[in-house]
Amino acid sequence: MPRINDVGGQDSFGPVVEELDEPPFHADWEAHVMAMNRALIVRGVYNLDEFRDAVERTMSHESSYYENWFRAIQTLLKERGVV
Repeated sequence: MPRINDVGGQDSFGPVVEELDEPPFHADWEAHVMAMNRALIVRGVYNLDEFRDAVERTMSHESSYYENWFRAIQTLLKERGVV
């Protein structure tokens, strides 16, 4: 079954809406999630491909972008016995 990050992409997700004059993060916690993800990848806890896979495995269309990232990070940390 194709997933969103497969080469070639996936249809039916609608247009990308450009948010002009918007900050890169809508809340401080989103920046912290991004920083935590980068730190965990740099430390070798998991790699980018594993992170993308975890996002796809745990994604909820009702959740925001960074909520999905946070859920994926939690999943990977549990799977690796870090927490």
